[in-house]
Amino acid sequence: MALIWDVVGAIRQCSRSACRQSAVATLTYVYAESTAVLGPLATYAEPHAYDLCSQHAESLTVPRGWEVLRLAMPTTPQEPGPDDLLALANAVREAASAPSETPARHSHPHMEPPAGTEGTRRGHLRILREPS
Repeated sequence: MALIWDVVGAIRQCSRSACRQSAVATLTYVYAESTAVLGPLATYAEPHAYDLCSQHAESLTVPRGWEVLRLAMPTTPQEPGPDDLLALANAVREAASAPSETPARHSHPHMEPPAGTEGTRRGHLRILREPS
């Protein structure tokens, strides 16, 4: 089961160059408040956040005058539970049975996505459905 879990991107590497350790924390910056926020590994890798291994998370330094806000970190890495694995299996099953149509590319990046593509991922943006 771990192989399937790795394939969907659950295991991410540290963002620091030349570091190949698994990430355990996510670092984000609040530039307006000169604050660095270090917390548990985010659910999704985001383009403006940095995933860090435990060594780089512990040795984090920030520019003079900045504050570091360290959120509580879990004591053990969260293992995928039965619900996570069931959801993954259902998603794979659903993707395998979906028609294999390639979505049309837009000529302008700010255009609305085609109808029926809610919940999909395009590049680094994620389209989420609003709660009913």
